[in-house]
Amino acid sequence: MNLLVINPGSTSTKIAVYENDVPRLVRNIRHTVDELSSFSHIIDQFEFRKNLVLKELEANNIPFEFDAIVGRGGLLKPIPGGVYEVNDAMLDDILHAMRTHACNLGCLIASELAALLPGCRAFIADPGVVDELDEIARITGSPLMPRITIWHALNQRAIARRYAAEHDTRYEELDLIVCHLGGGISVGVHHHGKAVDVNNALDGEGPFSPERAGTLPAGQLIDLCCSGRYTKDELKKRISGRAGLTAHLGTTDVPAIVRRIEEGDKHAESVLDAMIYQIAKSIGAASVVLYGRIDAILLTGGMAHSDYIISRLKERISFLAPVHVYPGEDEMEALALNALGALRGELPVQEYK
Repeated sequence: MNLLVINPGSTSTKIAVYENDVPRLVRNIRHTVDELSSFSHIIDQFEFRKNLVLKELEANNIPFEFDAIVGRGGLLKPIPGGVYEVNDAMLDDILHAMRTHACNLGCLIASELAALLPGCRAFIADPGVVDELDEIARITGSPLMPRITIWHALNQRAIARRYAAEHDTRYEELDLIVCHLGGGISVGVHHHGKAVDVNNALDGEGPFSPERAGTLPAGQLIDLCCSGRYTKDELKKRISGRAGLTAHLGTTDVPAIVRRIEEGDKHAESVLDAMIYQIAKSIGAASVVLYGRIDAILLTGGMAHSDYIISRLKERISFLAPVHVYPGEDEMEALALNALGALRGELPVQEYK
């Protein structure tokens, strides 16, 4: 089986070509601010990114012959986890999505390219809107604002399955807490193959992160919204984009922040330690969902490369359960294996409605 994997991110488009489960090409095409600034809306980047994918394949002498093309899932309506074949309903919802992110381009590019090849299928898998919450986890103190989930479903589930395979068991038999430490931070409670509780890591719940504000004091937030100092769009960016570490310290570069700390920057130390403190609190809160019966805590994402963060986080949470660290992201392989499982009939292909 020949597979093309497409993962559009905010400042890059990652592509990979797999022959069965073996990667034959992995590329990360980075986009400059100037390149993207010419597009008024993210959806306008469709042709630009699609053509870059085709050029990269041509430059590496990869024949345009695939059994399936799988794209990163976008911000659709809430759906259960799994593999979905791209259909008209999905494409229509993405074109009219309330939330915009480069990941929305994944299914659009996959669908258009797959249509050029006879018998080629287009998939997405475990998009960030996967919703498997227990009903009790949805309820907040206001009926107007039930909890929603936007999280790193693809990588969290891939890491959970990787941990299960390493320990000769199945993901569906485990109780895990998985924490993705990236530009946003998501903390998921995985009970026997379902994420029964997880925060909205995009726009306002959980610990603050390099780019997100996390949970904020509601009264102060309302006062700020009504102050007239900021537009709605400006306030949204104060929650997601220009928030967290970048708001406090002017950068999302954790290694650079650690160097500032080593050089005696006490403010940088306080802010980074506060983020670690909030992550630990969120993991601690997640432990009660499982009544404290946790097989393992898994730490993943880009910030899991940081010894500063991981060592201090372990000091606070290691009493809860064994802690295992999987730095970086496993998204490209996860997308490929999901598509391969669907083609082989090993994974059910769900219909988006």
